[in-house]
Amino acid sequence: MNSETAGAGADASSGKPPTIYDVARVAGVSHQTVSRLLKGDTGIKPRNRERVLQALEQLNYRPNLSARSLATSRSHRVAVLTQEISQVGPGKIAQGAAEEARKHGFVLDIITLDVGDRAGIENAIKVVNHQDAAGILALASTDELIDMFEHADFGVPTVLGAEEDEAAGGRPSEMSAHGIEELVEHLVGLGHRRIFHIAGPRAWVAARNREFAIGRALRERNLSLQGTAYGDWSAESGYRAAQRIVNDLDATAIVAANDQMALGAMLALTEAGLAVPRDVSVTGIDDIPEAAYLMPPLTTLRLNFEEQGRDAFRRLMAQMREDVPPAPRVSAELVIRKSTAPAAR
Repeated sequence: MNSETAGAGADASSGKPPTIYDVARVAGVSHQTVSRLLKGDTGIKPRNRERVLQALEQLNYRPNLSARSLATSRSHRVAVLTQEISQVGPGKIAQGAAEEARKHGFVLDIITLDVGDRAGIENAIKVVNHQDAAGILALASTDELIDMFEHADFGVPTVLGAEEDEAAGGRPSEMSAHGIEELVEHLVGLGHRRIFHIAGPRAWVAARNREFAIGRALRERNLSLQGTAYGDWSAESGYRAAQRIVNDLDATAIVAANDQMALGAMLALTEAGLAVPRDVSVTGIDDIPEAAYLMPPLTTLRLNFEEQGRDAFRRLMAQMREDVPPAPRVSAELVIRKSTAPAAR
């Protein structure tokens, strides 16, 4: 039997399981196009891609994993569905997962999704389900993508890598329970009582968790945020947020939800004639490599995103082996630099 023959589903005209040649005939494309799509090739014309996906569904095509296993012993490929890989967190999480995968002899096929393209995400999930992946890492940061992953019918062991929403009763992360607590304690210890927050986009669970944790840490000290502005994780959005509030700023410290927005905020403050940290202290979160070389160097919360990726892959390995998943070992560490100082009187 051909190694691309389906193990489930059948060609109604012959009673035999459909092959990629049957799929190609129904879709009106070459069998090479079908093969490329099943291997995760993203360079196929959208019209042809849609026709192939429709043919796969029509014929109920499924790869013959047992036949492939005879030739390859077992699949050593893991599909990774992720988003916004240019952002620090998602990019480093995928990097950590890839490093852990190599230790175990696996290769990751990373598929980057456009969170604004729901149809494209649905097509990507269909493609992954037609591949012979040993497992799937579904890494999600936004509400919509988490919802799509939770309702997807994945046919192989799958780990959903997503933060729990603490405001909705989710379990606090190391970053929220300890890291932000230390960050707020550092500022309060310097005499800051009026703190402003530049938050990330509301649709990101991480952004909401950071805002929630900062507010909680302040309330525990009988304090509250002086205000919140929302950015999109970029330095430009931090710059624009600080520009909008700088003339009415009644805060001695700004906590940005990531380092890039903190960088933008520091430029806006400087252009407005305010010195960091003499007039306003500024902190970030993430500890990007450039944070230590800003002017002034940025006080920030160092998050081990790579370890999050390694932890996600270890949990997937445990699921594939039907073992007990290991306990997560993600850490958060306060890094104090020169962007924070005692509050101005």
